[in-house]
Amino acid sequence: MRTAGPGGPVAPVLAVALCIHVPRTMGSKSATTLRIVQGPLFRARLRVRRPFTQRFFPQWVTPMLNDNSILVLGAGELGMAVLRSLSRRARHADNASIAVLLRPSTIASDNPARQKDVAELRDLGLDLVEGDLATQTRAELAAILGRFDTVISCTGFVGGPGVQRKIAHAALDARVKRYFPWQFGVDYDVIGKGSAQDLFDEQLDVRDLLRSQSRTEWVIISTGMFTSFLFEKSFGVVDLATNTVNALGSWSNAVTVTTAEDIATLTVEVLFAEPKISNRVVHIAGDTVTYREVADTVDRVLGVKVHRNEWTVPELKRQLAEEPQNGLRKYRVVFAQGRGVAWDVSETFNAKRGIRVCSLEEWVRNNLSGVPAASARPAG
Repeated sequence: MRTAGPGGPVAPVLAVALCIHVPRTMGSKSATTLRIVQGPLFRARLRVRRPFTQRFFPQWVTPMLNDNSILVLGAGELGMAVLRSLSRRARHADNASIAVLLRPSTIASDNPARQKDVAELRDLGLDLVEGDLATQTRAELAAILGRFDTVISCTGFVGGPGVQRKIAHAALDARVKRYFPWQFGVDYDVIGKGSAQDLFDEQLDVRDLLRSQSRTEWVIISTGMFTSFLFEKSFGVVDLATNTVNALGSWSNAVTVTTAEDIATLTVEVLFAEPKISNRVVHIAGDTVTYREVADTVDRVLGVKVHRNEWTVPELKRQLAEEPQNGLRKYRVVFAQGRGVAWDVSETFNAKRGIRVCSLEEWVRNNLSGVPAASARPAG
């Protein structure tokens, strides 16, 4: 390589690639790329440990991925959003590889919606890995997960009881460096075991398992309810077809909501955060609102006057007793009891980092505004 030197003559430029190994005692195992330019005769690219660069060359620090090979489990609403966000972030990182685990039937599906998603994943340059979380054994899953540094589970409660424990055990068996389990929801620690929603007990088992070991780093992200779910007619809180809002427990009860897109963005921010986040629960939130504020927002934004009903805890428990296997009725009781389902937005990861998120009112304006209330339907 040649360039114009001082005074006009063409002078050679020496390109040197160096790797400095710094002992682990200096701090995080994450690395940083550092570019140093000292005149036309020398250009060096160093890969050194971050504490070293922060101390001596802070103005030249360019962050790399904490963990270069990433596997996302599932490509539903959240999985697709996480994969898009990861893909955007990876363009600015060195040596990043992103893969997604899909059932063979999904990859080969002739369903137009699934074909569209698979085509998008291929266009993003992601690797498609075949696997079935519900049917494969713990050992078979461990063999797949062991090929990756970081695993992010976006599965939802796929496969029924026991699957979340199986995935967590497989991640530990595989000695995955970093694991983000499917815990994108309420604060299960606060709710505790024995709640109306028995699926939550398994989530607590996963937390206990991860906390009982130190080999695999883990991060749990508590998001509250997905914003779109609050407007699902089947859930029963907001019914736009009848202009009705039903408060779970009381009108002063609060609920934290976050959009799938914000959950994805913030998950990626947590993944790449410096200093590295590990072995802790991270709370995020798009908004925290009372059911009264939900009804007021629908009235104000859609220009309607909703009918307001209060579903008390005893009433919701009575409804659940009539259909004890009804999953939605289980959720209603948990949210009506009001424990572990709402937190202060100002104390969240996104608020402390100054990351903009979508409020409830903004979501309603973007997804429901302009649609006649009698025919409005929730997005997602």
